Amino acid sequence: MGELTDDVWDPFAVQDQSKFQWFHWKTVFTTSMGVFADGYDLSSIGIVLPLVLASFGVKSLVGIEASLLTASALGGAVIGAIVFGLLANKGRKRFYGLDVALMTVGALLQIFVVNVPELIAVRLLLGIGVGADYVLSPMIMGEHSNSKDRGKTLAFGFGLMWGFGAVLAAFLYFVLHGFGVAPELIWRIVLGFGSVPTLAVIYLRRRMPETARFLGRIKGDPKATASVVAQASSVTTVSESFENLKDPHGFGFYFRREWRTFLGACLLWFLFDMVAYSSILFGPSVIAKHLGLGPDTFQFLMEGAFTIPGGVIALLLIDRAGRKPLQLLGFVGMAGALVSYGLVTGGGALASLPVLAFILYGSQNFFSQAGPGSVSASGVLGVELAPTKVRGTVQALTVASGRLGATLTAFVFPFLIRDYGESSAVYFLAGLAILAAIVTLLVIPETKRRSLEYSSGEAHLIEEERLAKV
Repeated sequence: MGELTDDVWDPFAVQDQSKFQWFHWKTVFTTSMGVFADGYDLSSIGIVLPLVLASFGVKSLVGIEASLLTASALGGAVIGAIVFGLLANKGRKRFYGLDVALMTVGALLQIFVVNVPELIAVRLLLGIGVGADYVLSPMIMGEHSNSKDRGKTLAFGFGLMWGFGAVLAAFLYFVLHGFGVAPELIWRIVLGFGSVPTLAVIYLRRRMPETARFLGRIKGDPKATASVVAQASSVTTVSESFENLKDPHGFGFYFRREWRTFLGACLLWFLFDMVAYSSILFGPSVIAKHLGLGPDTFQFLMEGAFTIPGGVIALLLIDRAGRKPLQLLGFVGMAGALVSYGLVTGGGALASLPVLAFILYGSQNFFSQAGPGSVSASGVLGVELAPTKVRGTVQALTVASGRLGATLTAFVFPFLIRDYGESSAVYFLAGLAILAAIVTLLVIPETKRRSLEYSSGEAHLIEEERLAKV
């Protein structure tokens, strides 16, 4: 992807250069509540996993039942991402709200399951909604955003909000356990409560306007495009003409030009989720047990002391330092923290230095959210590196790649611990983080404070298409 000069016409300059305002606040809230629920739903299964297995008579935390329970929603997310990524080419808003409706139904049904296979099936449905949301929400937020604040809005809405959802899951578990609620009820209440945040935004999502970029570049409706640009920019009239903006190219055209970048974005989310979800899915049940902590305490401390502060750092730096430096340093920091944790625990110091072991393990959560958790795993690369015409497809591929990585780690990580020991397992994850740092360095361009047309390499094509039609 070549570097673009700024002398090319930008049809969405009014929106790109607008100040952050009420329209953006409302969009952030409406889009981010799905990711809040995703953080809640995907982390809560890790907290209640021992209770779920015990209630159904399953004794092992590293058996096939545990892996299927933790992986089912992630596998569903792969399906949801692909399906809704293709549907997004027919309209970003058209199917928006259906994603959280699926999440709401899936979360509620968990209350009533009577065996492990039913819970696996219900979480698969829940995951389809999660995958759909991870495609649609970052795209809509990114296409509605201004250039200056796009990194912060995506990092907050699709990175930091995930951590807040995970904290709520741990807090609810803590409260229910503190009041002596029966374990059989605790896990059903905790899992079922995931329906609340998604139910709250179904109406708001149906009321959101279609994005100007879809209306101009895919649908080819200049009047509707101008209307949404004016709404997103809070101006009374837009003098810019949106005639002749419809993109004549297909996925094959863009794939031949940018396949290395698209593949790199997919690989980075895949590698990140393999590393990160080992902690999300099995940290509260396996790692916490080794550290002498309860699952709720482990997750509450991990998210509150490490993940959320890392997300705050990302918010402060992502539009200043840029996406690439944050992601690069984040992956290196994750690898360093995991290797250090492995050395401490492998040296037999876990029993005598549990606080140090906890800090080292938590540090990988900090670097995760300060870096790739707020870039790759927040959908930033798929949104910013793909042209409008194929943004839905590329976003679907990146999301599906990440969820494939998370699904794989649900099966690989517990068996690595069982067969090779905890230190070997975390060394393996550290190696994946280093590989991701190398891919970031070699493949991913910097996109901070650039319009989506410039960051995706689409701007010159728009100019050529417009001049050819005049």
